[in-house]
Amino acid sequence: MLPTDFDIKVLIERHEALTDDVQEMLQHQRRRHQKTASGGRERIATVDHLRRLCMDHYFQDEVDDAMDACLLEELAHGGDLLDATLAFRLMREAGHHVSADEVLGRFTDDNGEFRLDYRKDIRGLLSLQDISHMNIGQEASLCKAKEFSTRNLESAINYLEPNLARYVRQSLDHPYHVSLNQYKARHHLSYLQTLPIRCTAMEELALADFQLNKLLHQMEMQEIKRWWMDLGLAQEIPVARDQVQKWFVWMMTAIQGASLSRCRIELTKIVSFVYIVDDIFDLVGTREELSCFTQAIRMWDLAAADSLPSCMRSCFRALHTVTNDIADMVEREHGVNPINHLKKAWAMLFDGFMTETKWLSAGQVPDSEEYLRNGVVTSGVPLVFVHLLFMLGHDVSQNAAEFVDHIPPVISCPAKILRLWDDLGSAKDEAQEGLDGSYKELYLKENPGLAAGEAEEHVRRLIAGEWEELNRECFSASPSRSSPATTFPAGFTQAALNAARMVGVMYGYDGERRLPVLDDYVRMLLF
Repeated sequence: MLPTDFDIKVLIERHEALTDDVQEMLQHQRRRHQKTASGGRERIATVDHLRRLCMDHYFQDEVDDAMDACLLEELAHGGDLLDATLAFRLMREAGHHVSADEVLGRFTDDNGEFRLDYRKDIRGLLSLQDISHMNIGQEASLCKAKEFSTRNLESAINYLEPNLARYVRQSLDHPYHVSLNQYKARHHLSYLQTLPIRCTAMEELALADFQLNKLLHQMEMQEIKRWWMDLGLAQEIPVARDQVQKWFVWMMTAIQGASLSRCRIELTKIVSFVYIVDDIFDLVGTREELSCFTQAIRMWDLAAADSLPSCMRSCFRALHTVTNDIADMVEREHGVNPINHLKKAWAMLFDGFMTETKWLSAGQVPDSEEYLRNGVVTSGVPLVFVHLLFMLGHDVSQNAAEFVDHIPPVISCPAKILRLWDDLGSAKDEAQEGLDGSYKELYLKENPGLAAGEAEEHVRRLIAGEWEELNRECFSASPSRSSPATTFPAGFTQAALNAARMVGVMYGYDGERRLPVLDDYVRMLLF
């Protein structure tokens, strides 16, 4: 049952009062910082807690003031293991250039190995584990940091007190940078509530914030369910997937903030069409019908679909309506109508599915790289993110065509991560995904001397490489392969990161074909 307007009003008022209390605490810390040397460290630690609780955006002025570049440099190059690694993470997240080798070199011996006296520094090891996943490529010290922190935290769990042991276990199972922040926030709050020194106002604000976000997501889910039921595609195409909750979870987790509620709702509709069109190509249409369907999409003409089967006509009408509605909404809010670019993005997706259909029907086996390039498109990630970019108000009128033709790494990286995860073999779901082969199978054919385990390890290395590339795009001042003229709003790059973070959750099947981590996410964030 959804709450009444009165319940929501009371919760909002409490949220506002608690926000004022935390703001007063931050101002008090600022005054104290001016008087004591430890005040700066206290403020940085508070900023870290606010970020881990996903509440730093409520206090942006105070956070910006606390993020003193000189202090962070001082801590990174002169603090203890905890201070140095925390400063490193905050600086890298803010886009500052910071060398992992320089920061971590003070904690290693002459052979470049971490000194053994840090084996018992649990908080330092946890922070070291956090930054070890922020590798932007060729950072050997971060690879060693991951191995050292993981080994010693694993062994420490056996003697730590239960609350801290649970927190360490959760941190190892769901590393901070590669896990969804909202999910991690619930666990961080539980840990804070066990500490002897607590900040009650911050904890209560976090609880109120969790409740408000959950209520908002429940209302969004209800609207999407009504739309899906009224659409009737589940009844018209019974072999297609009917997973409206899963589709919403993609957007609920990728796109954050109450102000982007409409964005989550509309993009969930786009996600649903990606899945339905995929199933039409895999399970419903003949090659000739699918070719006509693709041509109708290219023309963006409903009349061109008149000769198609009813289910294809219904699908085209629905995605045509939703896409035009989004274009009209963007024009009302931002003054530019992106329909031509959105049509081109849809045509690109259908061309990708058509390519797979031709491979299958002709018995043609693409090489693994060709398959992966096409798989980036058919993942649906570029299509969804083209819509998102316009909905965020980013003016790409000058380079939108290039964006569609040449997918930038901030989009291609999460798309490749998704495709490779899906192809690992554990991601064959009820919709019979993988009818057109997988990257691992193609790679084995190209390298007949390899064992299946070696091919899987190769795929995992590719995924790690895409994470490094995505980190470069999100954290570096000069991204590696993007056009220098192309910059994206922070909400866009954050959504790309979140999409990559959710891939392992969405495709993390256990031995019984279940998704236990996804179930935990949904239970915690939605119900």
